Amino acid sequence: MSDRSSHWDNVYATKGEAEVSWFQTSPSTSLAMIRAADPDRETAIIDIGGGASRLVDALLQHGYRDVAVLDLSAHALDAAKKRLGDAASRVDWIVADATTWRPPKTYQVWHDRAAFHFLTDPQDRTAYVARLRSAVAPSGHVIIATFAPDGPEKCSGLPVQRHDSASLLAELGPDFALIETRRETHHTPWDSTQAFQFSRFRRRG
Repeated sequence: MSDRSSHWDNVYATKGEAEVSWFQTSPSTSLAMIRAADPDRETAIIDIGGGASRLVDALLQHGYRDVAVLDLSAHALDAAKKRLGDAASRVDWIVADATTWRPPKTYQVWHDRAAFHFLTDPQDRTAYVARLRSAVAPSGHVIIATFAPDGPEKCSGLPVQRHDSASLLAELGPDFALIETRRETHHTPWDSTQAFQFSRFRRRG
């Protein structure tokens, strides 16, 4: 098990769903940006670093039928499966590191809220983008949410790399076009605030 996997397994093994700073009862911005990409209900959607997020619940409730959730932590995914109950069987659960994972198929929507910003090493970001490029179909959409430039410098005791839409586009490269960006003030469970930015890109072709 990698150091990253151990860290996140420990977080989810020792804290409840609502005891982490990134918890949202309703992932409204993520869902709105996925819906803005206009996928049909058969579209393949993957949530990178989804953990125990409730986005998967919302996607299933809105009728999406090809949903995958990838996370480093098996504990996080187990928490989501338990919450979903029988509906969990309708999801492809993937325990993997997004920087080393080998995508078995292509997806029309790649969503990542607060995973990419933990990649402070340029080599890790390059590896992540290589997997993204192999997984996102032509004309597919990439939604990445990170701490904004004025957001926190650390999360869960780890340093983060803050981004805006321009820095994300530079990471993705010229095969992607910026479609929209949104700012979100996230309220943590203990009522502090964090500045996030969400950017949606479309793969050319």
